[in-house]
Amino acid sequence: MSLISLSHAMQDTLPFLPKNNPFPPLLPPHHHDFPLLSRPKNLHFPTFSSRTITPTSLPPKPHPKIPQIPSTSPPPPMPPPNSHSDFQEKMLYLESIGLDFFSLIQHHPPIIFASLHDLKSTVDFLASMSFTTLELRRILSMCPHILTVKSTSLLPIFTFLLREVHVNGSDLKKVINRRPRLLACNVETQLRPTLYFLQSIGISEVKKHTSLLTCSVENKLIPRIDYFQKIGFSHRQTISMFCRFPPLFNYSIKENYELKLNYFMVEMGRDLREIREFPQYFSFSLENRIKPRHQICVEKGVCFPLPALLKTSEVEFRSRLEVCCNSTLPLKGSPLWCAKACDI
Repeated sequence: MSLISLSHAMQDTLPFLPKNNPFPPLLPPHHHDFPLLSRPKNLHFPTFSSRTITPTSLPPKPHPKIPQIPSTSPPPPMPPPNSHSDFQEKMLYLESIGLDFFSLIQHHPPIIFASLHDLKSTVDFLASMSFTTLELRRILSMCPHILTVKSTSLLPIFTFLLREVHVNGSDLKKVINRRPRLLACNVETQLRPTLYFLQSIGISEVKKHTSLLTCSVENKLIPRIDYFQKIGFSHRQTISMFCRFPPLFNYSIKENYELKLNYFMVEMGRDLREIREFPQYFSFSLENRIKPRHQICVEKGVCFPLPALLKTSEVEFRSRLEVCCNSTLPLKGSPLWCAKACDI
């Protein structure tokens, strides 16, 4: 059969081919198997140019289009964890209990990766411990780390506080409200070692100072003891100070100890033994309490011992100051005595 006859025969079989166009030799000789003829008519076949294409100018064979069958397509896969929908559900849930989601993740980014189930379990557990919505809002805002603690890890903390620290059951909520970070600590690696250290130096009633349990022994407690020994106190004197006033452990060395001690020794010109007898000195504000009261005492020519200078209310301090200035000199050892009688 000639090429022209074959072209006419193909035009009868494939009516979409243009008339009066010789069929280009796209198929090899003696190849009579036309698999494309068995495909549905709705498929898109490549169109052919009206000009004759020589074998040297043959274009690359186009890829046939795959027909789409909407009726048999599989359902879309479930969204993976931490998808947009999961993110939105967590945000709505936390905001429903009065928490700002974006503020929480700013302070504790791992909340983004926590599952909604774990967040609900933690909140539900705390609610079962009789914390009100307002208390939960305050606790979780102060310490967002609690939201990423498994609810199964919270029960050992409450048990530790009750059985080992001997916190009264009626005071348990008060302890947590005062120091929410307790719920983000591990009993084995942090809380119990700190408890043993505090007990070893003589602080027997740790239940009155539970905030110290969140402190690192190596990074916070021991360095503060070392500081007081470096400035001249013996180990025994230092331990005695911390036992009489355990909150001393909470103050910064650079921002508290050094500034207040420098003012005490240089500006006030007083002796370190007063610090040993009254370590509460470091708990008062340097700018709002220590300096103003010392300066007015200097102006009036009066010297108060540290407790009378700092512990009294403003009204009581002014009253004592007036009594001291408008009367004869008090006896040595009296809570009030003139600067000339100060034995420092």
